[in-house]
Amino acid sequence: MLAIYQKNLISSFFKSLGIVTLVFFCISVILNIFEELSFFKNVENVNFTLPIFLTILNTPSILFDIFPFIFLISTLYFFSEIIDKNELNIYKNYGLTNFKIINIITASSFITGIFIVIIFYNISANLKFFYLDIKNDFSKDDKYLAVITSNGLWVKDETENNINLINAEKIENHYLKNVIITQFNKNFEFQKIISSDKVNIKEKIWLINNPSITKENQLTTKEKNILFETNFDKEKISSLFSNLSSLNILDLNELKKDYKTLGYSTILLNAHQLKLYSYPIYLSIMVCLASILMFNVRFNKSKIFNFILGILISVLIYYINFIFKLLTESEKIPLLVSVWAPQIILLLIACIGLVKINEK
Repeated sequence: MLAIYQKNLISSFFKSLGIVTLVFFCISVILNIFEELSFFKNVENVNFTLPIFLTILNTPSILFDIFPFIFLISTLYFFSEIIDKNELNIYKNYGLTNFKIINIITASSFITGIFIVIIFYNISANLKFFYLDIKNDFSKDDKYLAVITSNGLWVKDETENNINLINAEKIENHYLKNVIITQFNKNFEFQKIISSDKVNIKEKIWLINNPSITKENQLTTKEKNILFETNFDKEKISSLFSNLSSLNILDLNELKKDYKTLGYSTILLNAHQLKLYSYPIYLSIMVCLASILMFNVRFNKSKIFNFILGILISVLIYYINFIFKLLTESEKIPLLVSVWAPQIILLLIACIGLVKINEK
């Protein structure tokens, strides 16, 4: 059982966490409203309440992405508060050393992180999916759609004169395998079917290898390759599946199965899942690191100084993660390295800071 002073310590920490979270929530809402207003400024018959509603749907996903930095700044704010109120000395009089204090709030952060991943993330992902679904109705690119299912890749592509429904069994490098293209005119009247074992999609002008064409119930086979105009290339198709934050944990597992069936790369999906599973550890490291900083800097520093310090550290950590993410996407480093390397670096720094922490 926790002692009263331990409960008070945890309560004070979560109070600081709540205050900082509320501040970042308000900032996220304000910035996102401006973004939504900018998006809808040229769209007719849109009520002002729609951008607000979309902002509410999108903000939880934003908060999930910045929670590590919220926890870091909350820890700085927490120590500033207990130092100003002289509570730190009171805790020490009850036998709580600096290490024990760090251990209590770090463990609390780890448990909180588990609940964030299991409950908050799944809620935010569902809201994000709803957000993207609504916004897609107003997007100029809504006529260019692509999905991955157990039956392969499906693409709806609307060009100047035609509507193409494209199905491919697999993706290998810059090629679609076992492709069937059903083409309609603007009135959705059937024009022809083009099938091929192999299609080069490196550019938006696809190169169809030895196509078979069915038109007016007549099948013809061309021995030569033909060019096919689309709005898609390999890069654009890949970008359509990059927003994994709109999928909850169950959806991610289903999508992973579909990726494997299609032969599509699961690197980014695996990285996203691994980051989710290691998220509580990441939060704990951030809290531990911030605690060590507060025990090592002068206690007479102002709250403004601590807040600025937290922002600077957050920016530095963000760019470290960003660099490792780019290296992973370019396949220069393994997936595990990209996810764990930033956390291991921060953990090593924290471990060094924990040496002789009780002497501070």
